[in-house]
Amino acid sequence: MSILVGEDTRVLVQGMSGREGTFQTERCIAFGTNVVAGVTPGRGGTTHIDRPMYDSVAEAVEQEGANVSLIFVPAAFATDALLEAAEGGVDLIVCITDGLPTLDMAQVAQYLTKKGVWLIGPNCPGLTSVAEKQKVGIIPGNIHAEGRIGVVSRSGTLTYEAVSQLTALGIGQSTCVGVGGDPIIGMRHRDILELFENDPDTDAVVLIGEIGGTAEQEAADYIKNHMSKPVTGFIAGATAPPGRRMGHAGAIITGKAATAEAKKEALRDAGCYVADSPGQIGITVQRMLAERRISA
Repeated sequence: MSILVGEDTRVLVQGMSGREGTFQTERCIAFGTNVVAGVTPGRGGTTHIDRPMYDSVAEAVEQEGANVSLIFVPAAFATDALLEAAEGGVDLIVCITDGLPTLDMAQVAQYLTKKGVWLIGPNCPGLTSVAEKQKVGIIPGNIHAEGRIGVVSRSGTLTYEAVSQLTALGIGQSTCVGVGGDPIIGMRHRDILELFENDPDTDAVVLIGEIGGTAEQEAADYIKNHMSKPVTGFIAGATAPPGRRMGHAGAIITGKAATAEAKKEALRDAGCYVADSPGQIGITVQRMLAERRISA
């Protein structure tokens, strides 16, 4: 079992025929992902990477039973692709594309919520269900090891770093989710934590946050009041100056609550183990598992 994707997942890729879409789709397929179709307007009736191509999401859903959309459409067209995916009938959208306008995303996010469609991203690395061999995004498949630790992160690079450290220490993962670093995203840390809490195949969680916004404080509140599983946290951006964007569009200190220290304090108050540097994520998880007597 895993969260969000599993044995019933049937993925369509919007923008599959583009260079990046082709490159990443091939790697998803190699990992084991059940990619059933591609969608590129004007390419309907053809094949690409041995998969049928369709002109619209609705056609791919109807003909192939697709229920997840992976988006590699350029930023100028990505919000339209998100709306088309939701209208076309998928249950989950994973949008890798970055650079989407914040105002446009505010409207799209509201529409997706109304439709009851889950969104991971935009500007994210996607997710991997290790046990189910479903990689929907760009997280490298070769860094994973199957296990029982969930990972949720705002940073793609730190997702890879955390997973690599866990694997090197013999600590396997259940599902890894990169929620994205834009100001407006779909599912947030708190949403993923709830799924992990209810997943019988996840015993503990790694949460990676960064400066900007209050998503980590919301996550800490959920951990403190609702989670029975232990959490190791890391917050990036401890030395970032106020008012200056650091990397992600959402990584900007706009008040005391948005600072790394405030987020770390909230996690500690919730009972989390907190790593002080990215290089300590793995060993902090290892210590947490030892103290809680959880087998890796």
